[in-house]
Amino acid sequence: MDVQKYLLRIGYEGPALPTPTLDALQRVHRCHLRTVPFENLTVHSGGRVRLDLPHLYDKIVNHRRGGFCFENNGLFSWLLSEMGFEVNILAGQVRNAITGLYGPPFDHFISMVTLEGHRWLCDVAFGGSGFEFPMSLETEEPQKQGHRVYRIRQAGEMHFLEWQDEERETGLWTELYKFTLDTRHRGDFIEMCDYHQSSPSSIFFCKSLCSILKPTGRLTYIGHKLITTQFPSDEAGTVTKTTRELTDEEIADILKEEFGIMLESQLVPKDETITPPLYIF
Repeated sequence: MDVQKYLLRIGYEGPALPTPTLDALQRVHRCHLRTVPFENLTVHSGGRVRLDLPHLYDKIVNHRRGGFCFENNGLFSWLLSEMGFEVNILAGQVRNAITGLYGPPFDHFISMVTLEGHRWLCDVAFGGSGFEFPMSLETEEPQKQGHRVYRIRQAGEMHFLEWQDEERETGLWTELYKFTLDTRHRGDFIEMCDYHQSSPSSIFFCKSLCSILKPTGRLTYIGHKLITTQFPSDEAGTVTKTTRELTDEEIADILKEEFGIMLESQLVPKDETITPPLYIF
């Protein structure tokens, strides 16, 4: 890994070799979210997602692509280690917002950073409901980030990431995913990476998507739609969304102009209904 080249890729402004501090952790976390798209376009353009680190580095840093959690969080955890942070890989299970069911074990790749005895949850690949800065694992109290409020609730060894959904009634907590603090290894996620590329119960198989955080909101491509989400400028404001229908011919230009992505193979846009899983996890 060329750490400086990676930091340049994500637009990090600071010392050439930043020291492992909380400020540096928060800044690289936000920079990553704002520059590396959360996307699965490889799956829908004739390719297969691979998790070996040299390949991920070449894809995301050299070719300026993004990826889903196994890719973006996988590479980000390596960056943090190279910067001198103490990093442990964790596995999460994502809650389906429609069915309320959790995905299989190793459904989601996340990281824990321990800094001066304080543990932080890092996740730069959770799409629209993700948090912008690392979340403290030392408290169950609400943690406010901009107009959003999150918390990490603990029940035995299981931890639940929850938020107050900005599009629902104020004050209600919604579970996003659950995880334990057991250390995992990169190879543990290979089976689930294959699952998300082939299962009709996975959003990544059913929908071609690309999403990125912006300073004032989020931009998301799905199938033949471009969704612009505008965050409120103050606490009294509301989140607004606008949707633009895209033709096949427009999609490539949108990906290039709005997300900085140029695919080597033809994309097949997809937006199919997700099949509920047969098993409850």
